Amino acid sequence: MQPPLTTHADSALPAAEPSPVPAAGLAAPVGPIGRRPLHEEVADRLRDWITEGRLPAGSRLNERVLCQSLGVSRTPLREALKVLAAQRLVDLHPNRGASVAAPSADDVRHLFELMAALEGLSGELAALRRDEAQLREIRALHFEMLAAHARADLPGYYRVNRAIHEAINRCARNPMLTQTYDSVNLRIQHLRFRSNFNRARWDAAVAEHQRMLEALASRDAAGLRRLLEQHLRSKLDAVLESLGPEGESASLMAPAQTGEPAGARTGARSGEQPERVS
Repeated sequence: MQPPLTTHADSALPAAEPSPVPAAGLAAPVGPIGRRPLHEEVADRLRDWITEGRLPAGSRLNERVLCQSLGVSRTPLREALKVLAAQRLVDLHPNRGASVAAPSADDVRHLFELMAALEGLSGELAALRRDEAQLREIRALHFEMLAAHARADLPGYYRVNRAIHEAINRCARNPMLTQTYDSVNLRIQHLRFRSNFNRARWDAAVAEHQRMLEALASRDAAGLRRLLEQHLRSKLDAVLESLGPEGESASLMAPAQTGEPAGARTGARSGEQPERVS
């Protein structure tokens, strides 16, 4: 009996290897464990400092001071500034460094008008589409926010407040809406934060949140839309009151808040914070 004929190409093929079998007791691989790039951590820290007024609108960003405060080199800092510039939170000046973006009074008005519409649509859809688990999450966040308000912890209050608004947006189950919402919301975080500097307005905002929760729980879509739009109009009124007679952006500069900045939670290499960067 003749052996089977083989071609030159056949003889060159390597023997097939068996498929790897996961070790006993180990789950099938789900992909590598990722780590966030350092410049993203730095961008988070700077974004929080801008929100809380530690880096005021219009202020020049001194790279040396920021590197010392953050415990990083200039490379991740500059990459972080590019991220913030793309989000229109920072202005990059060729050969002159960078500064915190300084919106005019008209910019502020236009951004809040747009944000009110996005918030209103989010609320209307959320009331119709939210499930019970999402309602429980938002209710828990609401009580956490009330506790921060009782302590007069404005940074803590604001972090939870922002989480509530974002959770309502997620309840809308519209990814295109969320994408637009997040983009616009980033640009007014420092303005929404400072709208609570007046205690009476802060107390009023808390009362508005209670009514929002009730509307969400009762699936009152029209009511929640109306409440969220009015909530943003009230924020706009508070911000415009703080602007100078000509709407100069420098008047948006806020006194530094006490306590550790929110960005300390991001894991950048230092808990230090700048007093004022100029």
